[in-house]
Amino acid sequence: MSTATTTTSTTTTTSAVQPQKQQQEILHLTSTPDITPYAKHGYLFGQKLAASMSPLLHSIVYSHLSLNWAQLRLDSPSIPLFLQLAQHPDFYGASVTMPHKVAIIPHLDHLTPECRDVGACNTLFLKTDPATGRRLFCGANTDVIGVRESFVQNVSEPAKVYESRPALVIGGGGAARSAVYALHKWLGATDIYLVNRDQSEVDAVIAECTERGYGDRLVHVASVEQAERLAGPGAIVACIPDFPPKTEEEVLARRIIETFLGKEEKGAMLEMCYNPSPFTELGALAEKEGWQVILGTEALIWQGIEQDKYWTGRTNEELPIQEVKEVIASKLAEASKSQAS
Repeated sequence: MSTATTTTSTTTTTSAVQPQKQQQEILHLTSTPDITPYAKHGYLFGQKLAASMSPLLHSIVYSHLSLNWAQLRLDSPSIPLFLQLAQHPDFYGASVTMPHKVAIIPHLDHLTPECRDVGACNTLFLKTDPATGRRLFCGANTDVIGVRESFVQNVSEPAKVYESRPALVIGGGGAARSAVYALHKWLGATDIYLVNRDQSEVDAVIAECTERGYGDRLVHVASVEQAERLAGPGAIVACIPDFPPKTEEEVLARRIIETFLGKEEKGAMLEMCYNPSPFTELGALAEKEGWQVILGTEALIWQGIEQDKYWTGRTNEELPIQEVKEVIASKLAEASKSQAS
C-alpha cells in the first residue's frame, strides 16, 4: 500500500468532515492558474513566489524542446488543493518550495534516496504503477544535485581544491542540510564544519543527519579559538541571507567564517544566496581572501535542470544549459540594477 493511500485512509477514518474541509480550502483560493493554453502544465507550489525564477528557467527548456508546457505559480498554503489540482491528466509535476518541502512527503508514493535521506522534497514527478495503471506521485530532492554540480562543473581540479579535505557549511536551515548531504556523499569531504548563529538549529541538523546515517563527521564550530585550531576547509557552502551581522551571535559567526577564509590553504565557496543579487558581502570577503566564489545561480540552474530531466526524460546534453545560464544572468543583472536605483 502506498504512503499516499495510507495517509488518505487514516485521515478519512479519523475525521468525517475532512473532505468538506478540503473543498472549503480549494474554494478559498481566489484563483487557480489558467492551464488552458498549454498541452501540459506543472506548478511551482509554495508561498511568496513572486520573485522566483523557476518558471522562467523551465520556460527556456520547454521552448528549446518545442514543448507547449508551462510551470505555473501556485501560491497557496493548502496541500489538499495542490493534490487535487495534480490529478489533472495534463499535469506533469511540480517544484515544491517552502513551506511544503517536508509536509508534502507523507502524501507521496515513492521517494528517491536523496529525498528520503535529506527528509525534504523539492521535486514531484510522476510514474505509472505497471500493475494497476495508477498514477504515482514521486518525490525527489534536486537541491543536493544543485550543490554537487555547482562544484563539479566549476572547479577544474577538485582533487586539489576540496576532495579529501574538511568542508564548511554556513547556516542551519533546509539548504544547509542539502549541502551537508552533497558534501558527504559526492564531494569527498572529511569532517564537515557547521557555523551558524543559532545553536539549536545546529543541534537539529546534527541530530537529523545522524539519524539518517551521515552525521557522524559533523562538527559545530562555536568559537574563533576552535576555528583557529582546525584544518582549513576546501569547500564552503554559505546558506544564509546577505545581511550584515548585527546581533552578538551573528558577529561571532562572521568572525569564525573570516578565520576559516583567512587560512593559508584556499578552496571554493558556493554562495547560495542570489536574491536580490548573487554578489554578496560574504562572497566579496571570500574573493578578497583568494577563494574561488561560485554564484548561487549555479545551484539554482543545476537543480532546475535536474528537475526537467525527471519531467521530460531528456539528458543534460539535450537541454539548453548555456542558454538558461545566459537568461538567468541577464535577469539577475536587471534585478540588481533596479535594486541599486
